[in-house]
Amino acid sequence: MSKFLKGTIILLISTFVTKVLGFINRIVIARFIGEEGVGLYMMAIPTFTLVITITQLGLPVAISKSVAEAETQGDTKKIKKILIVSLSITLLLSTIFTPALLLLTPYLAETLFTDPRTLYPLLAIAPIVPIIAVSSVLRGYFQGKQNMKPTAIALVLEQVIRIALIATLTKMFLPLGIEYAAAGAMFASVIGELASLIYLLTSFKLKKRFKLRTNFFRFVHSGKQTFHELMSVALPTTGSRMIGSVAWFFEPIVVAHSLAIAGVATIEATKQYGALTGFAMPVLMLPSFITLSLSTSLVPAISEANSNNNKKLIEHRLQQALRLTFLTGGISVILLFVLADPLMEVMYGSTSGSSFIKIMAPFFLFYYYQGPLQAVLQALNLARAAMINSLIGSVVKTGVIFLLASQPSFGIKGAALGIITGFVLVTFLHFATVLKTISFSFYVREYVKTFIVIGITCWCGFWLLKHFSFQVPLGIKLLITATLISLLYTILLFAFKLVHKEDVRWIPWIGNPIAKWIFR
Repeated sequence: MSKFLKGTIILLISTFVTKVLGFINRIVIARFIGEEGVGLYMMAIPTFTLVITITQLGLPVAISKSVAEAETQGDTKKIKKILIVSLSITLLLSTIFTPALLLLTPYLAETLFTDPRTLYPLLAIAPIVPIIAVSSVLRGYFQGKQNMKPTAIALVLEQVIRIALIATLTKMFLPLGIEYAAAGAMFASVIGELASLIYLLTSFKLKKRFKLRTNFFRFVHSGKQTFHELMSVALPTTGSRMIGSVAWFFEPIVVAHSLAIAGVATIEATKQYGALTGFAMPVLMLPSFITLSLSTSLVPAISEANSNNNKKLIEHRLQQALRLTFLTGGISVILLFVLADPLMEVMYGSTSGSSFIKIMAPFFLFYYYQGPLQAVLQALNLARAAMINSLIGSVVKTGVIFLLASQPSFGIKGAALGIITGFVLVTFLHFATVLKTISFSFYVREYVKTFIVIGITCWCGFWLLKHFSFQVPLGIKLLITATLISLLYTILLFAFKLVHKEDVRWIPWIGNPIAKWIFR
């Protein structure tokens, strides 16, 4: 098994576990502090993400790419220089932006977000900035060496620690007010990230082939060329992420002011935004653990192939990623669209947010595609093109949100439509950029057959949900229905010959024997 496939499988498993654990976090938060508390929590998250994006400066992707190329050449000295220069940059930036966040928090809470209660969640999350700054450098290093295990374990560890603390902290602070409970949930994330960093540092210390502290400042002073090499990838990459982060930062602000124009009160607007971004969006983004894993593995794998000028391997890797994304994204869209109401009821004890899922789910196939396409652009030194695409998508998204959400007839659903418009546009732009850069065969017949399978399965799913006559608890009914829909989808994929022998071999441990039995 190649490093690419092995790394992808490790990340698939760990990211799936992480997403499930993250869901448990969301459920705990929702059960304890409700839609209003989740709204406060989600209003603070974009600010935190923006500060992290600035602090990281796009270095994780640049480190991964540069380390992969240096590893191919066996240049250990260059790898050490990459790490030292990267750590120097991120630590310097974190010492600037952490105090800046603390000083600006009162203004953000009272003026921009129109809800002063966001002050406490924003203050609670500030200490996480330097922690993530260092851990992102280490993750980039391990990913560049195509060793995904430390990153995978760190992700799971962070979520486990967060779950262990989140219920205790939210319950402890709830008597003081919803805003304090939301801050407690935020602080649980800080402790989880700290535990993750400690593990990554330990793994690095055990597996490194050099002493990082030896001649540290000499490497900093002599790292001018390394700095420029990193920035050539990092700046366009961070530009792309910065655009996304800035757009997300302004999203709750635009939504809050748009809903105010539409006549929605502040507290109600916070609840509605919580239902959209705290209830519906995490469910819709759960299947993205597959594309996240593929994207992380694609950057070093395609960078290595590109450095060897192996164009055929680049296309092969991308085809692998997009096929898996489409097949897995198909069943994800079906399950979310068909089972939106019972899913929300089982998870949150309320169907609040299910209407957003029904509106957005069919379009999330485009979102799942976006990650692998952006990873390929970054690996091919086209991060600037990805940045421009993201800028166009973000401007259009923000404009559509303001245009629709400020209309009483749309309200918060206008925000959902704006988010959809943004990522569909960016995905099309990324795909067009890839087609201009590399030769790529588009198998129309396979895509048409997959859409037919999705349509048949979706219709059968609604029929099954309507005629399910057994008197069982809703959770059991949901599990049985989801299992039957998934089984039907899998059978149809094989019947339409959309699953190949190579796809089955991807499955860890049991893939080869199953492939031999099915395709004999």
